[in-house]
Amino acid sequence: MRITRLSLWHVPLTSHEAYYMSDGKTCDTVETVVLRLDTDGGLVGWGEVCPIPHYLPAYARGVGAALGELAPVLLGADPVGPEALMARAEAFLKGHRYAKSALDIALWDLTGKAAGLPVYTLLGGRRAADMPLYHSITCIAPEDMARIAREARARGMAQFQVKLGVDGDWLADVARLRLVREAVGPGPLVYGDWNCGATSLDATRVGRAVADLDVMLEQPCATIADCARVREATGLPMKMDENAHDTASLLEAHGAGVMDAVALKLSKFGGLSATRHARDLCLHLGARMCVECTWGSDIVTAAALHLAAATDPARLMNTCDLSSYVSPRLDPSAPERLNGRITPPEGAGLGISPDLDLLGTPDLILD
Repeated sequence: MRITRLSLWHVPLTSHEAYYMSDGKTCDTVETVVLRLDTDGGLVGWGEVCPIPHYLPAYARGVGAALGELAPVLLGADPVGPEALMARAEAFLKGHRYAKSALDIALWDLTGKAAGLPVYTLLGGRRAADMPLYHSITCIAPEDMARIAREARARGMAQFQVKLGVDGDWLADVARLRLVREAVGPGPLVYGDWNCGATSLDATRVGRAVADLDVMLEQPCATIADCARVREATGLPMKMDENAHDTASLLEAHGAGVMDAVALKLSKFGGLSATRHARDLCLHLGARMCVECTWGSDIVTAAALHLAAATDPARLMNTCDLSSYVSPRLDPSAPERLNGRITPPEGAGLGISPDLDLLGTPDLILD
């Protein structure tokens, strides 16, 4: 079987409510990139990546350019066994992990379809019937965030990510954490996420002010060293996100004592292949993991769910149903959250069939 064509679409995804993060990062309408690989055997593989503006060194319109550079390596290649072709792609074009993430996901989809098996089986086998989700709360007025948390808790959610830092007011961030913690009651996991947008001083002030609460901090500062200072000053557990993107960064964060938990996002590492290796290292290091991606709809959500399903449940802190935060859904029949949990799609490959009428004519075709 050989790859005969690459097709690319840019699809605007609109958040159900404007989603605000620190440093001006906003998810309102964000462009996701959908990739389709056609083969001479008739099988089709789907991939997706959705970079958030100002979040990582990635942008949606860079995906097509990177894949265009890779076309001589990809066209005519055997897609089965993604890691072999991804190694060739890396040798031909260094970096651009976000673009390669969509490619790698599509290769896993094709490999699963060729084998007649779900991707989670190829990744080691399904470890759980379903997986826990977290609910991410946009950074708005503290009282409104508490209301969102109560509503999500009533629907069965038991893990809550509280976005912080949008207004640069550390006392408002204290109120956000206190009110959400009170709203969901004892037991559920609550963590405050600055997305690198805080100084170590402000994050420390917030952390010390809520040190009596059962909360965790997520990626307060832009560097691991600053995050470590906050961890030492507050004594609160910490989750890494933006600073965790390869083996070296995982080892550094673990050595600095700031990786009680870590977000393993497909677009940061370069797809399922690289994120699986990161997952295995985290199993060795003992970190709890959130297996997800940056943003997106049903294709990238499915890919993350397959890896989450193949991960030791004792180490899987949560995963994310990204597609539930946006519209349109690329595949309305894809799994949805139920009582705070979700199952991976069934069927060979990713188990996702995007709506071709919704996608329309590709923006780019390489053959």
